[in-house]
Amino acid sequence: MMKVVITGGSGFIGSHLADLLVDSNYEVVVVDNLSIGRLENISHLLEHSKFTFLQADITDFDAIEIVFKDADWVFHLAALADIVPSIENPTEYYQTNVNGTFNVLEACRKYNVKKIIYSASSSCYGIPNKYPTNESAEIRPQYPYALTKNLGEQLVMHWCQLYSLPAISLRFFNVYGPRARTSGTYGAVFGVFLAQKLANMPYTVVGDGCQTRDFTFVSDIVNAIIASASSNVSGEIINIGSNTTHSINRLVELLGGDVIFIPKRPGEPDCTWADITKAKKLLNWKPLVGLESGIEILLNNLDYWKDAPIWDQKSIAKATEKWFEYLS
Repeated sequence: MMKVVITGGSGFIGSHLADLLVDSNYEVVVVDNLSIGRLENISHLLEHSKFTFLQADITDFDAIEIVFKDADWVFHLAALADIVPSIENPTEYYQTNVNGTFNVLEACRKYNVKKIIYSASSSCYGIPNKYPTNESAEIRPQYPYALTKNLGEQLVMHWCQLYSLPAISLRFFNVYGPRARTSGTYGAVFGVFLAQKLANMPYTVVGDGCQTRDFTFVSDIVNAIIASASSNVSGEIINIGSNTTHSINRLVELLGGDVIFIPKRPGEPDCTWADITKAKKLLNWKPLVGLESGIEILLNNLDYWKDAPIWDQKSIAKATEKWFEYLS
């Protein structure tokens, strides 16, 4: 039986990954401080004989290092996310996303982990020159979240090169699906829109809604993570996306409901679109869930967002003041 460690395993992507690995007969250890993740995401696993949960922070090496003993694979998903909080609290983001990643890597090195898969962010590309965007595009982080995630990626690749720690960094594009975050922070479009839908409020569309995003369903992300760990590939940075891009207007059309438009925000690209040629070639992976199918799944799981914060024009304007102040 293989042992795997998932940092951030009670979060959105991590909990789906834990489900699949437990079902596949792996011994799964989740490390999470529950600052973003939700215990209810993994509550159905807590009594499972192959599942262990450790509530701990990756910034505390002494608290986490022992769980890496005898681990075959490590999936490092723990991170602080969202734009505005990273602008307001860059120290916290650096400590978690950079120093925390350092701790995870050192634990992996200490116990000779066979492979680590790092969850990177396509936000590192900032506003790219070319679409679809491939892995050789210039790194242009626009805010501390994007910067710290990329610094974490650089650490992972350096540990791979210098210490021969097998590693892959996966740059995710606009992940969505059941269990997407519902925290109080104004952030990902799906969390905002689904709470608005439940409250029968109009969707707050940024700009004219013609901007497009590479919406990638969570099950495709999880399959890519597993494919990476199972492969013989190491030392590579790989985009993971849906192989297409859809407008925000198309998204709200599928969700159904009224729309109001709010000001376009600085530092945001008009398009995100992953070139996934490398993922197809190296991992023999491709996305399987189209946007229409993904939205249908979400609409069948709306209750998850019943306690999510409900945003309107006024509260969004207040929450994004720092965004406009620093990125304009």
